[in-house]
Amino acid sequence: MDTEAQPTERDRSSHPDSSGAEGRSRSAFTARVAEWLPGGRITLTVLACLAFLLLLNAFVVQPFEIPSGSMEQRLRIGDRVLVNKLAYRFGAQPRRGDVVVFDGTGYFGDADYIKRVAGVGGDHVVCCDKEGRIEVNGRAVDETAFLYPGDSASSVPFDVVVPAGRLFVLGDHRSDSSDSRDHLGSPGGGMVPVDDVIGRADWIVWPYDRWTRLTRPSAYARVPAAPAGDAHG
Repeated sequence: MDTEAQPTERDRSSHPDSSGAEGRSRSAFTARVAEWLPGGRITLTVLACLAFLLLLNAFVVQPFEIPSGSMEQRLRIGDRVLVNKLAYRFGAQPRRGDVVVFDGTGYFGDADYIKRVAGVGGDHVVCCDKEGRIEVNGRAVDETAFLYPGDSASSVPFDVVVPAGRLFVLGDHRSDSSDSRDHLGSPGGGMVPVDDVIGRADWIVWPYDRWTRLTRPSAYARVPAAPAGDAHG
């Protein structure tokens, strides 16, 4: 015998659709807010969009205008790039070749800067070898894919070991870039704290005809990892 209790009409009606009630409640609340605001629902929609954009800018992506020619020829003065603020927020670290935006307050200047990562914590970065190339951990780096035409890897010789938690950064337009080379004698030795990195520049979004993704060049792919114990704080 089938002993399972069958729902009756009374059983069904005694449990109203709570999701519908919640939906009506939210709709009523939205309507009350819209009535209170000048412009009604249009103003409410605009405010919601602004709030969304502010949250997006604060935690996800941020537009950044290129202020100088230090990253030419890839990035030109006036270009707008989108900076991925989540790129290094969940355990990932900046990698050689990344184009990063960082807060230079206290060691570069009271502003945000955009440069390319040439060395990470523990790396031994030297310039230059017999062919005028940068060496990282004993491996020469061919920068012709992004170095400004006619520029040398550096007119300033250097031989540094990057401390743990810091970055050695260079502009692509070396003859028009103030970067880690110019601050070797400053506090921090010209190295950028990873904690001061705002994010990674992933896209050129303006002008529209230059819309493109910024990818990590392959030049650093064969650079070996820094020997254990070379990094220091």
